[in-house]
Amino acid sequence: MLKTVLQLLLRHCAKKIIKKYKPDIIGITGSIGKTSSKEAIAAVLGSKFNVRSNKKNYNNEIGMPLTIIGVEKTPGKDIFGWFKVFAKAFALRFNRDKNYPDILVLEMGADKPGDIEYLIDIAPCKVGVLTFIGNAHIEFFKTVKKIAQEKRLIVSHLKEDGFAVLNFDNEMVMQSAKTNAEIFTYGFKDGADFQATDINVIDDEQTGWPTGLNFKVSFRGNIVPVFLPGFIAEQFIPAALAGLVVGHIFGINLVDGALALRKIKPLSGHMRIIPGIKQTLLIDDTYNSSPDAVRSALNALTKIHPQDKGKRIAVLGDMLELGTDTENAHREIGFKVAEKEIDYLITVGQASKKFTAVAAREAGMDENKVAVFDDSASAGKFLQDKMEKGDVVLIKGSQGARMEKIVKEVMAEPEKAGELLVRQEEYWMKK
Repeated sequence: MLKTVLQLLLRHCAKKIIKKYKPDIIGITGSIGKTSSKEAIAAVLGSKFNVRSNKKNYNNEIGMPLTIIGVEKTPGKDIFGWFKVFAKAFALRFNRDKNYPDILVLEMGADKPGDIEYLIDIAPCKVGVLTFIGNAHIEFFKTVKKIAQEKRLIVSHLKEDGFAVLNFDNEMVMQSAKTNAEIFTYGFKDGADFQATDINVIDDEQTGWPTGLNFKVSFRGNIVPVFLPGFIAEQFIPAALAGLVVGHIFGINLVDGALALRKIKPLSGHMRIIPGIKQTLLIDDTYNSSPDAVRSALNALTKIHPQDKGKRIAVLGDMLELGTDTENAHREIGFKVAEKEIDYLITVGQASKKFTAVAAREAGMDENKVAVFDDSASAGKFLQDKMEKGDVVLIKGSQGARMEKIVKEVMAEPEKAGELLVRQEEYWMKK
């Protein structure tokens, strides 16, 4: 009851603040790529405008209104903290804050039917960005079609003076093009308005480890090089493209947009490169997981060359909230690991044990190169012994698998965990 009342009060305050200050709103949703796109868009727009975006994963019915109010940390169970939140909200309503943002860049999550409708009712968008439609959270939607129906609201609600920004490479996104708004597309394929080509991972001359990505973006005959320091996976290029598209909508040219993108750093738990023990390289992708995201991560792993006689190791935790797709999705990942000729597979959790590991063996992976564990703590200790100089290790899983514990176990500087890893707050440390 208290949570419901709190949610209604936040909704009321956020709507009143939007109505008063009339910021341009960019809404971003999709099965994957929301947070990275939010960061890229905010970076490009922030080079010219006063911009605010969601902190962390504040993309739901509580977090998004807090972003609109300008609160960076939820008070949780602190009643006095909530009084301060609403005091700030009322101050915004009844006074004039000259520094209120010109633009709000709002990631909008959809864990269940009705979420996007609820969020766009609070903050109707001038720009709707649809990053990807896949089967994340399918347990609550039952079918990908229903996921698509929910996500497409981000563009279908736009007015004629609005803009829909669509991932040209995702067929289900492009089926969402029923909108009154002007459409811009981005992607790798021919036909995208903003197209990425000539993609390369740049290696450090001394260490041999990757240091970033570069590519070229073309738009209406203009071609501009882009460099993303610290990024190693092509899956982040669509997010960068989304940033350039939205920048164009607001009058920022490609050159200035590309320079702004250089300031972005990989988010914690999002394919972040971290030095590991024994002179190894860790790819920390522990924020969350879904079938599409795991496939992308495995593709990135295969493009990084181990040093000396090192090996590629995939440490994969359960993908949660897949409902009836759980078995097929995990088996497909097992087949993919074998297909990519990953040297060693370590699984964490029951679904990964029953389906991913078994499928990898069925596809021809050596029995002695597959290890299964029920929890991340046991897997971390095993990995610590298994790792050798020059290895490249991908660590990925859904939030509930707590795969960041494994990263902390094998990172070269665990004292930096609070700075580099996800879920290092006191709340998570107790779980």
